[in-house]
Amino acid sequence: MVLNFTKYDSIPVLPKRRDNLNKFSTYIVLGNQNNQLALQWKHQPSLQRNLKLYEDKHPEFSNLFCHQDKGIDIANFWRKVAFDESQLIADWEPSNKTQLAYEHLASYFEEKCYWAAKDLCKERNANSWEEYLCIARLLVYNPLKLKEILVKYNYKSANIETYITNILTNHIKYSAEVNRFSRWRLLYKKSDKELIEALKVFGIIEPEISLIIFARKYFKQVYLINKVKNPTRTIGKKWIAPDEEDFSKSAQCYNVEKVLPIAPHEVFANSTKVTAKQIKDWMEISIKALESYPISILPKFSLDALQAEFEVKSELQVPEIEWEKISSIEDTKEQGFLVNQANSILSEQLQSLKLDEQKILLLYYGFGLNQKQLADRLGMNQSTISRYLTKSTIKLLETIARISQPQRWVKQYVGRWLESEYHAPVHSDLIQAALVSAIKKLVNEEREILQLYYGEQMDEIKIASQLGISLNEIATRLNKTRNQLQEKLMQEINIWIKEYLEKWLINYYKSFVKVVLKKEAKSGNKELKLEEKIFLVEIYIQNQLY
Repeated sequence: MVLNFTKYDSIPVLPKRRDNLNKFSTYIVLGNQNNQLALQWKHQPSLQRNLKLYEDKHPEFSNLFCHQDKGIDIANFWRKVAFDESQLIADWEPSNKTQLAYEHLASYFEEKCYWAAKDLCKERNANSWEEYLCIARLLVYNPLKLKEILVKYNYKSANIETYITNILTNHIKYSAEVNRFSRWRLLYKKSDKELIEALKVFGIIEPEISLIIFARKYFKQVYLINKVKNPTRTIGKKWIAPDEEDFSKSAQCYNVEKVLPIAPHEVFANSTKVTAKQIKDWMEISIKALESYPISILPKFSLDALQAEFEVKSELQVPEIEWEKISSIEDTKEQGFLVNQANSILSEQLQSLKLDEQKILLLYYGFGLNQKQLADRLGMNQSTISRYLTKSTIKLLETIARISQPQRWVKQYVGRWLESEYHAPVHSDLIQAALVSAIKKLVNEEREILQLYYGEQMDEIKIASQLGISLNEIATRLNKTRNQLQEKLMQEINIWIKEYLEKWLINYYKSFVKVVLKKEAKSGNKELKLEEKIFLVEIYIQNQLY
């Protein structure tokens, strides 16, 4: 839905924020109330957590925070935190405290963005309120720009709210006067990530999203040379609209590059040549999507508001196997069963190892000793240590392979994927991403046959006729290519299993050491040396055995 406010009275009312917690941890989003456009406040959990942390741990901040009329003073507090050149961090403070300070300030200045945009619309009798708001928010949500602004602030001349309002007003006026914020500049400047998010909200799905992103890449190159860097254009003036020649050249570049291995899989899988009109239509869709997607004007860190709250894990918890990435089973209950089964069986497998093997694994993964350190400590040859580690991990790898059984489902999975998802793979899925990578590594003849058979849905007779080869040859090549994909996928799965086991063992033994030291150490908060830690863990193990 594209904002298009044409009258001052039609600008949605901005609700008041009740308290300091909301004033420093929320941002504006567009909503719908009683079939009317409405503005709402959206919470950022990371900022709420940080406010509560400082309220608990910082006496000065706590004193300010409990008074609801101290918004300006709290803003000055976060300004000091952001400008703290010493960068000394208390043991309770987050490591990214400077970034969070800028986020708190940007959240607080949201209201000033709204009122600066609204007042300018009234003053100028303009109908560009949504554009004005976007310009203002882009400024306060840019940490580098915000820092430049706040460095020049003098508390003796005005309070910080008045100062920011004046800055925003002048910035909006300047941007509007030179028409720098044109719709084509918006299309050019947005990142691929922001455009993808906006297109999804706008209702565009794969593979069209990938086609649009690829098309914009070449449109930007042509538009930059022909229009933005054109000597006849005065710097600072509006970015003019592209013409038919720009779209035509963009289409030519697109069609040349689409068959190369660097092109996204979705682009290669779509054999149709694009036209200048298609490029133009895609760019118009992109602009509309960006204009109608309020969150897309926020920087990356604001997306934290969309993430779930952090969940505290138990002390002795081993990582969960993401079985959906290494198995074709889709039932979540069965996945959960496999995870628990794997953790249980791996733990039992460790207990069945010889005492020397267990000790080596504990010192290697739990304490991070390398093979040479292990050899010196245990009085063994380094090659013996290496054999012990290899022998132990092979047993565990075989255990995981027996549970996941990839050899049983890989062939069927590859066949189903080629039939149903070849055009629009899900790249966040490890298996599908691995198959796309494998296809890119095929020779041109094999890629071409896959494209004709699964991309263009040609039957084998038409393919044989087009390529001038026999039906038997087509069938042979298709089978060979499918087998290659299956082999590549099996190789990737084996790599994933090895990587998983490495992480599992590190987590398992480090968690074990942590729990033992917590039980056995009698030194309070004193930091123990490595030898002391190893000694305590060895004593604990001996007590368990005898």
